[in-house]
Amino acid sequence: MNRDSSATLLPDSSVPEQLVRKASVEAPLFERHPGNPILSREDWPYQINSVFNAAAVRLADGDTLLLCRVEDRRGLSHLCAARSSNGIDGWRIDPEPTLPASPQGYPEELWGIEDPRITFVPELDQYAVAYTSFARGGPGVSLALTKDFKTFNRYGVIMPPEDKDAALLPRRINGSWALIHRPVTTLGAHMWISYSRDLRHWGSHKIILEARRGGWWDANKIGLCSPPIETSKGWLTIYHGVRQTASGSIYRLGLALFDLERPDICLQRGDSWIFGPEAPYERSGDVNDVVFPCGQTIGVDGDTIYLYYGAADSSVALATGSIRRLLSWLESNSDPESSSTSHFSNQHETRSE
Repeated sequence: MNRDSSATLLPDSSVPEQLVRKASVEAPLFERHPGNPILSREDWPYQINSVFNAAAVRLADGDTLLLCRVEDRRGLSHLCAARSSNGIDGWRIDPEPTLPASPQGYPEELWGIEDPRITFVPELDQYAVAYTSFARGGPGVSLALTKDFKTFNRYGVIMPPEDKDAALLPRRINGSWALIHRPVTTLGAHMWISYSRDLRHWGSHKIILEARRGGWWDANKIGLCSPPIETSKGWLTIYHGVRQTASGSIYRLGLALFDLERPDICLQRGDSWIFGPEAPYERSGDVNDVVFPCGQTIGVDGDTIYLYYGAADSSVALATGSIRRLLSWLESNSDPESSSTSHFSNQHETRSE
């Protein structure tokens, strides 16, 4: 079956490394699609306020599926699927919510469900959808499994409030499933990893990447964007960083690389942001100055990234990049000091009983 989310990248020796490095300096790492935004509320078959923060996957039939966060005019969100043969236009949108909130059975969804991430899990032959459930206690992480994006097996909340920005890795690590997520604790808003044998009970919680301090672009809080990409060099991870300014927050994207068999170990972390709000549809909207990806697909070449992101919490946009170039950029633009999580991780690892 043609599912690209768990494919391992093979190094391309046909392109000299010095040319890759030179190109990374001369051109942006991600190019915006000229047709952006590719989805907005005007495209929807029923009345909504906005659509943004879409998970993405390429299906076995070749279609791209976006599981979009859709906010209604009450201010509550649900998830709705849009399908396209080319992942750019001609979207076929479900005529009603694909995965609505279900507060009767899942009270943690009282105020809606948000920001999904999709991982195809070969062992289960199912898609795992990690999403944010929102209620009086705050945002928490919920999980559902599906084969067809028509029926869903809800697991309910698996990480209690306040927690969000979660995605499941596509395979077990040393016999356990691994979930990356972003709890807010007394330590701050950092990225963590947790492990489970059954997808329901989670432990061995550990910080894997800290929000930096001071004037850095990611000094306030960080969180996972789209699910990590498994490459021959490690788990290539796009994360968001938030900087507080006098006029509000700015959401930008950065890169990190984690060890394949020890994903709690950060091998490299980029020192600067690689993609930020610049276009008018990213600078102005319901929430200004936000680019926020929740999903990507990988091209048939095994290298091209099609990154789907929310723009200003008002529309869905597309940018393309290269796995090879991102890895090369990390080699040249990572600070060993920034990769360490020694401030907290050694002192604050917890284990399930």
